[in-house]
Amino acid sequence: MAITRQQKEELVKLYTEKLQAASAVVFTDYRGATAQQMNALRDKLRAADSTYMVVKNTLLRLALEQSGRHLDLDGLMEGPNAVAFIGEDIGKGVKALKDWIKQEGDLVAIKGAILDQDVLNASQAEALSELPTREEMLAKLLATIIAPASQLVRTINEPGASLARVLQARVDAQQEAA
Repeated sequence: MAITRQQKEELVKLYTEKLQAASAVVFTDYRGATAQQMNALRDKLRAADSTYMVVKNTLLRLALEQSGRHLDLDGLMEGPNAVAFIGEDIGKGVKALKDWIKQEGDLVAIKGAILDQDVLNASQAEALSELPTREEMLAKLLATIIAPASQLVRTINEPGASLARVLQARVDAQQEAA
């Protein structure tokens, strides 16, 4: 059943909104997956603040142009596509997709991705899953900020601690002598 022009315009609008909200867009070939498996993947990605949908290539091209992304996507726009619109945490979203693919036995294949204005090939897109999550980055940043302060506190406390150890050793030596 063909879709009407109004439905096409609504799809382009939906794709444009998703593209503008996404920090990355991952293209996949979904031909090996059943509808039930696709729903399981959608649920897994939804938990990672991402969405997954089967797209019409021509309408997605229009949405990309409307969102200001004039990119050469010829290799990615061949055959049926499903697209993962990754939320704010790129590492978490792509990792969820890659984990599902590994768990389900390669039913879905990553074809490539868009990150900002760059088109990534399949291996580069899969490498996004190795990025640390937002929480991991914040923890590393916090550790980097706190490290000099804690080192300063140890340095300031060391002379007093050394004196206390010397005095304790003297007290222990006097108690053993008595």
